Amino acid sequence: MEWFNSFEPALKIYWAVALIATLVFVIQMVISFFGGDIFDDTDVDLSSDGDVGGVSHFFSVRNLVNFLLGAGWGGVCFYNSVENKGVLIFIAVLIGIIFVAIFFGLVEILLKLQKDNTFRLEETIGKTAKVYLTIPENRTGRGKIQISIRGSIHEIDAITAGEKLPNGAAVKVEKVIDGQTVEVEN
Repeated sequence: MEWFNSFEPALKIYWAVALIATLVFVIQMVISFFGGDIFDDTDVDLSSDGDVGGVSHFFSVRNLVNFLLGAGWGGVCFYNSVENKGVLIFIAVLIGIIFVAIFFGLVEILLKLQKDNTFRLEETIGKTAKVYLTIPENRTGRGKIQISIRGSIHEIDAITAGEKLPNGAAVKVEKVIDGQTVEVEN
């Protein structure tokens, strides 16, 4: 502990912030790995309309810890390199903001993994598609269409009540016939 007492008061503050923030961060991480959400309940919701995005998402215990983690360690790392202590404070605050931004980016990526992107045939109704394999006339047989849904191209069995539809023809999906076939029209 003697090494800590030999530091200047400002460096002691940076070290204290860095070590305490690191300890809280590690505790948060361990609790999160075991499925706990102790820090999620302490988020401050400043929005009046129930919106979960925007500025109100910035004010949370998690983000405060991330900011202090970046600012504390930034101050410790650059303390001897930067002579002007006002500039050092600015650099430490900037690093803290960068830590919060990195955390937001990682959370955004993880939240995208939670989305249910399961393709449902009902999503094709009303959409335009291209005939991939000729579709026989008057529901006498099946052909295939290619359709893009949410950036993915799907091949689907198709029938038509009208005339024969050749390869490459643009068609509109009218309804779902069964779990794997749609009816289209030109």
